Amino acid sequence: MANPVKLLALDAVGLRIDGRDILRGISFATDARRIAVLGRNGSGKTTLARVIAGLQTPSEGAVQVAGVDVTRDRRGALGAVGILFQNPDHQIIFPTVGEELAFGLKQMGLSKRAVVERVSETLSRFGKAAWHDAAIHQLSQGQRQLVCLMAILAMAPEVIILDEPFAGLDIPTAMHLTRVLDSTDAALVHITHDPRTVLDYDHALWIEGGAIEVQGPAAQVGKTFEDAMRQLGARDDLTDLAG
Repeated sequence: MANPVKLLALDAVGLRIDGRDILRGISFATDARRIAVLGRNGSGKTTLARVIAGLQTPSEGAVQVAGVDVTRDRRGALGAVGILFQNPDHQIIFPTVGEELAFGLKQMGLSKRAVVERVSETLSRFGKAAWHDAAIHQLSQGQRQLVCLMAILAMAPEVIILDEPFAGLDIPTAMHLTRVLDSTDAALVHITHDPRTVLDYDHALWIEGGAIEVQGPAAQVGKTFEDAMRQLGARDDLTDLAG
């Protein structure tokens, strides 16, 4: 009998750029609904997020999300995985909210009518119907981040990757977006350097030097990571601190 398809499966994923190994032998398979990826700045965790999202092609290995090979099936990847970046301005392409929400749906191959309906449904769901023709440059950072999240949710992906999306937001805005994400049916992969934000997650990876240092239950991995970072920070020699 064939093994059942895992929601998220990486097999010996490596990425080499300009002769430098950015990711090395990343392998894991899970059906967990809440997954944390912990690591210092420069550890490779954001690059891993881009690889899982299909935005960066690995030099070796395979990546599947909900059974879709995200490096080979770009249209399939759009329905399988979405990514919310730390800076919404790195994600937004179009001048109005309605256009931004419609773009991914068009890329998925939906009909013009279906796109219009899905955009309207998504805006209404968030009580933002009046935003359809709003100019994105006039919105606050938190509002732009919500636009990005709505654009992702409109495509109903199986997995949403969060690349430290709350780093530049005030506490009330971050709390609101967290509530939205907590209510979604999609699995979440949260990229972060702060283990305190993901202690209640199901599974965690600690990425160090582009490879998995430790993986397992999030509370356990988070404590191991935090203890190691505290020991590193207590040293007088700053050589090993990531830039």
